[in-house]
Amino acid sequence: MAVARLVAARVPLLSPAAAAAHRSPSALQRLAFAPLPARRVACVAVPLRVVASDDRAGEAVGEQEPEPEPEPEEDARKAVAERAARKQSERRTYLVAAMMSSLGFTSMAAAAVYYRFAWQMEVTRHRQTPLASHLPLPNSFAAALKFLRVLDQGGGEIPVTEMFGTFALSVGAAVGMEFWARWAHRALWHASLWHMHESHHRPRDGPFELNDVFAIINAVPAMSLLAYGFFTRGLVPGLCFGAGLGITLFGMAYMFVHDGLVHRRFPVGPIANVPYFRRVAAAHQIHHMDKFEGVPYGLFLGPKELEEVGGSEELEKEIKRRIKRKETLDAIQ
Repeated sequence: MAVARLVAARVPLLSPAAAAAHRSPSALQRLAFAPLPARRVACVAVPLRVVASDDRAGEAVGEQEPEPEPEPEEDARKAVAERAARKQSERRTYLVAAMMSSLGFTSMAAAAVYYRFAWQMEVTRHRQTPLASHLPLPNSFAAALKFLRVLDQGGGEIPVTEMFGTFALSVGAAVGMEFWARWAHRALWHASLWHMHESHHRPRDGPFELNDVFAIINAVPAMSLLAYGFFTRGLVPGLCFGAGLGITLFGMAYMFVHDGLVHRRFPVGPIANVPYFRRVAAAHQIHHMDKFEGVPYGLFLGPKELEEVGGSEELEKEIKRRIKRKETLDAIQ
């Protein structure tokens, strides 16, 4: 009874609404014991207040503007521009090296040819005089006039056999280097020396590649033959001089056609418009495609090699592709 009085005394302290809430179960309790399905809960959409700013109108309050990301097209354009600038720098570096070496070897070869035969004429005119006392000075213009005067007057004994042998072997060595290069390309560069030549068949990183060492290797016998033939008198030294001259001429032509025209390591100007050189460039490009087991391995006779293995149709297609690409580049520039 005492407990009942305490409870009864406590209940009147609550307001009628509070007492009703106290007696009725809570919403969570009703949901827990309610039979399935439960009563649907209405979703209320809360509109966002929109404010206007100086830069963007309609920006939601509390929304942070994401940082602008670079567009893929812009990145691609930057990458292409950087690559083009790098290639241009590499081409300029190689062009300077090629022009310096070409001018150097051309001037030395021309001076060596002139002074050798002028020196031979002086020797034949003065056989009783010591040899060293009649060597013309390298910077003497009078020696050139004297040489022309001797030829005009018929004075002295002209070494016709030696001169003919020198020039004949110059042409023979230049032609023979094509066949030597073809054999060495197939039997050496694509075989035991592939670890060096492989750099030529992969994308180049920089103005030079390991394959350029072969140019230096071929220059050593050429300079040796030229030096021996220049400082020694006789038919055999004259033939050696001619052989060294022919190797030098072939090396210069190879550099301009192979490095300049085919692989565009430096501009070659009107050489690219010569029909025969265009065929040579297309044939060598097919060599890099490995469509005919590496044929052609030669350079200047490459189109003939392709015809022998049935590659004439592919050669014509490559020529058309190169012409179209050149026209596109000319239109862009």
